[in-house]
Amino acid sequence: MNYGADRVKNINLSQVRKMFEQASPTAINLALGEPDFNTPPHIIESLKNALDQNYTHYSQNKGEPELRKQISKKLKKDNNINTTSDDIIVTVGASEALYAGIQALINPGDDVLIPDPGFLSYKECVTLAGANSIPVQTSAENGFQTTIEDIEKSLTDNTKAIIINSPCNPTGAVMEKEDIKQIADLATDKDLIIFSDEIYEKIIYDRKHYSFQAYTDNAVTINGFSKSYAMTGLRIGYCTSNPDIINEILKVHQYDVACIDTSVQKAAITALSGPQDCVTSMTNEFRKRRDLVVESLNDMGLDCVMPNGAFYVFFRCENPEEFVKKAVKEDVVLVPGAAFGEMGKNYIRLSYAQSYENLEVAMSRLEKIV
Repeated sequence: MNYGADRVKNINLSQVRKMFEQASPTAINLALGEPDFNTPPHIIESLKNALDQNYTHYSQNKGEPELRKQISKKLKKDNNINTTSDDIIVTVGASEALYAGIQALINPGDDVLIPDPGFLSYKECVTLAGANSIPVQTSAENGFQTTIEDIEKSLTDNTKAIIINSPCNPTGAVMEKEDIKQIADLATDKDLIIFSDEIYEKIIYDRKHYSFQAYTDNAVTINGFSKSYAMTGLRIGYCTSNPDIINEILKVHQYDVACIDTSVQKAAITALSGPQDCVTSMTNEFRKRRDLVVESLNDMGLDCVMPNGAFYVFFRCENPEEFVKKAVKEDVVLVPGAAFGEMGKNYIRLSYAQSYENLEVAMSRLEKIV
């Protein structure tokens, strides 16, 4: 008997998770996008206090009012986005924000532009909505940055939305301000929705982050606490947009999860309102790791673009599948670039969210393969 519903028949399980789960206990895992840092102590303490004070009951569907107030202040200060607490939904990570947004706003048969290479969830979320994924291809020659020209080339008569991720997983590319503004203007002119995945916004080197929603009301800003505050397992994110869009997303969120853990929301309030030196320290350490990895790979003759954000290196390889298999035998876990789209088929994604010492060992192991 085929138990699967028609809408999940063409859904693929994550290759990233597959590589993660197959890793041996002794392997250095460079496949998973998870900071190796512990959640900062003051955030953990806040979570413990919340549990001690019995914050274990429902919150409002949109999230705790104080947390949404803090997110609103953060968006104004960091992103130049003027939004109110009412126009914010606290979600189960950025993943739920993306899924709920697509389910709420995209109809079966719509075309949705997605980055190629891009995070593998985008295509599957669009497919689950019965819509069509249209790749927006970017190239190493341009540092894998998405430009207005890339978007215009991919537009169809049936395009309803654009998913954009800057800084980008898997390439580490950070978009230019001018492209952000021009794509925002395009969305306004053509009445398109932009789903802007900004989960890596704090992990940027030598560049500045810009948000689409600062330039158009047609954007859904998606963000969270997983990467910036090393809170991946606590599963807390958020989205914001204009009231008409947020009210539609709330319908999906309400009947999907009702609300997220109240105690975790208390910890997120502390993350935003407390000291931010933990974020700066992590980013500075990621920069050191990036430099080590890029220099090591280039010395091996493995060409890669210097990433300006996130914690991934996307390096070119003649036979990625074979290289990944050989790497596993050397106890290093990587992800073939084909998992991230057609433009990634000659590449491999390496996550440097591991300690500097582990990365040094991993680089010496990969050198044996080369």
